[in-house]
Amino acid sequence: MANTTLTISSKNYSSWSLRGWLLARFSGLPFDEIVMPIDDPAARAELLLLSPSILVPCLVHDGIKVWDTLAIAEYLNELRPEAALLSKDIRARAHCRSICGEMHSGFGSLRSALPMNLKAHFPGFKVWARAQSDIDRIVAIWSDCLKQYGGPFLFGERSAADAMYAPVVTRFVTYDVKLDPEIVEYGQRIMALPEMQAWIADAQQEVEEIDELDVEF
Repeated sequence: MANTTLTISSKNYSSWSLRGWLLARFSGLPFDEIVMPIDDPAARAELLLLSPSILVPCLVHDGIKVWDTLAIAEYLNELRPEAALLSKDIRARAHCRSICGEMHSGFGSLRSALPMNLKAHFPGFKVWARAQSDIDRIVAIWSDCLKQYGGPFLFGERSAADAMYAPVVTRFVTYDVKLDPEIVEYGQRIMALPEMQAWIADAQQEVEEIDELDVEF
């Protein structure tokens, strides 16, 4: 058993769990998963955006407990600098931290209107104006990063930013969001990552469902 554990929730519904899990996988740090069932009242409240995301993901390494996604990214970057979750260049590192922070604290309309649901697909889904504003901002962030750092990922090489925005990529697929080809190609690169494919395969096997997140509205 690894001396590191990562507590997560549903692989189908939990965007925060996916972010923390990808950060850990990108870092190369071996870890064991502890999965909270979605019928746990606290876990369910998080998934339905009725409480802050403080339960998952939670990383425990050598007795050190880290439970905020940005804190996990910073901790793993210190622990495994060779994984380059954050760029060694101070300008790029500041830029990466800024857009990760924006994802961490913002885009509430997108989160509530287009919840993560990997097993669902809603072709022709109507995106209302407030969620569309969030989508437009995210697309602007991605376009700027891809142009500035040359791709194929947001900061050239795979980084914490790609882990932070990966759940958004899944939302765009689930809800059939129309995007420019450059953005579609970036999303396809994220979805094709072995780590993402492994996560999605596990999500497809989940039998537990949250009716509120499965209604076609």
